Amino acid sequence: MQSIRFLRIPRFSPNLLFFHLLPLKPISKIPAKNFSSQMRSSPSSSSSKLLFRQLFEKESSTYTYLLANVSHPDKSAILIDPVDKTVDRDLNLIRELGLKLVYAMNTHVHADHITGTGLIKTKVPGAKSVISRASGSKADLLIEPGDRISFGDLFLEVRATPGHTSGCVTYVTGDEPDQPHPRMAFTGDALLIRGCGRTDFQGGSSKQLYESVHSQIFTLPKDTLIYPAHDYTGFSVSSVGEEIEHNPRLSKDLEEFKKIMENLNLAYPKVMDMAVPANLVCGLQHPASS
Repeated sequence: MQSIRFLRIPRFSPNLLFFHLLPLKPISKIPAKNFSSQMRSSPSSSSSKLLFRQLFEKESSTYTYLLANVSHPDKSAILIDPVDKTVDRDLNLIRELGLKLVYAMNTHVHADHITGTGLIKTKVPGAKSVISRASGSKADLLIEPGDRISFGDLFLEVRATPGHTSGCVTYVTGDEPDQPHPRMAFTGDALLIRGCGRTDFQGGSSKQLYESVHSQIFTLPKDTLIYPAHDYTGFSVSSVGEEIEHNPRLSKDLEEFKKIMENLNLAYPKVMDMAVPANLVCGLQHPASS
């Protein structure tokens, strides 16, 4: 049986899991939450601990990320940004690899597809849905900036990166010696490869997005790998250093960035009116009774 432990780390500073609540425990005198599976020490190197898969849903051009601690006895795994249409594919992969899915996580309330977290919960009893408290959505775990989401002895740090939506977060692998290197940042729609998410609905703000990316993502080591929620041009990964230098929007100053975002003239998302209400309950769906 898995356990959950709450820890907090300073804000500045690549699908499901089982857990319980354990007492609050301080780190360096700063209270924190740590959503974790039960951990055991392992002699394995960080590179041999992490299994990582990048999965793609072509209709919405969405990336889903599977991460698992294969050195841990439970082989605990998480899914980031699952899509309802590819839930069976993702769960079949998890079964084939002998993993135990403990968390199905979202970076934000999506407007272009329905999250797969609701379906996953019906197919994998005990799996927990995760989203930020600031999103206003329902989930089993409502996370906040500075939280750690642990699977085995690996973890993701939660960083608030609002601006595309008010509840966007970026999940970043840890900076400790036993964590994967280079670091990995799962940026949702806040930072795309050579782009960023739109800011004209769902509480979006160009100024807030610019400040979020520059303070929470561009301050990471330049070799940190960037894994976004979408790509529309065939890219699969970038780095902090690449985006600082080459991102055609976020490499500009704030005023120029705001002008760019004001003149995108993007079409209304085709499935937004269906996707957003569903995703506000983490895509929870009730299978029809037989």
